[in-house]
Amino acid sequence: ARLSMQASRLVELPYSSSDDDDSSLAGDTDLPAAEQDPGVWCPVPPKLGTFSQCVRCLAFLWNLLFLLLGLLALAVGVWGLLAKRSLGGERLAPLGSDPMLLFVLVGLGASTVSLAGCLGALRSSPCLLRFFVGAVLAFAGLEVLGGLLLLAARHRLRDALRDALLLCLLRYQEEPDLRFLVDEVQRSLQCCGLGSYRDWETNPYFNCSAPGAQACSVPDSCCLDPWQNGTVANTQCAFGALRLGDVAAGTVVHLGGCVAQLSAWLHGQVGGIVAGAAVLVLVEAAGVLMALKMLGDIAPVGVRD
Repeated sequence: ARLSMQASRLVELPYSSSDDDDSSLAGDTDLPAAEQDPGVWCPVPPKLGTFSQCVRCLAFLWNLLFLLLGLLALAVGVWGLLAKRSLGGERLAPLGSDPMLLFVLVGLGASTVSLAGCLGALRSSPCLLRFFVGAVLAFAGLEVLGGLLLLAARHRLRDALRDALLLCLLRYQEEPDLRFLVDEVQRSLQCCGLGSYRDWETNPYFNCSAPGAQACSVPDSCCLDPWQNGTVANTQCAFGALRLGDVAAGTVVHLGGCVAQLSAWLHGQVGGIVAGAAVLVLVEAAGVLMALKMLGDIAPVGVRD
């Protein structure tokens, strides 16, 4: 009986040992998957193909170009404001009458978006690339909206030009940028004033009741021949033109206004304006497509094996 009891114990030992082994194996299977196969949850990103690498380099160079252009526009705007002491004066000039502020805003926006695109392409950052795509799409939407508004208000273009030129005429001496624009328009289109040369009487410096040598005069850009002896600019060629009759003034300055001629010139440039807008849209679309391609190449962690 004693021998039979020992034999039964010996028979039971292997089974208990086997149970322990099974439980240990089961415990091993309960280990986290990351300890069993680290590559499942922390995959090594596959190497980009040749096409993807070319798109990445092209996107970086594309954004770098527009970053430099934006910084250039920003520098020109800041330089113009500092040169006119607009930043150090009592108040900033209104945006509608100071083109330099427009340069600052455009340069700041373009450089910010292009910098995000550069860093996004360089670092393969989904956040920066998404910001770049959203900003470009927002700009494109604003451009389309502006184009639709201009198309809808094309019949009021003449009145808008008259209001803009009137503002330039009133601030002619106060804003060097506006003075430059007015002089270039009057020289290139061979015109003077809004509807006629006598519109310059509304300017407080050219009005006949104003003190100074410029009273009853118009800018020298209105002159038929603004050059003295063909070489030296004659800044006094239009002095006293408002005191003359139309016939006598017609021998010195251009009598016709600039609104009608500027409207006709803009209507003649419709094809060029449309072509420029189309090129701008294509450039923006190319940037968005390159950013979307890079976003597609950036796989979320844990998706790829």
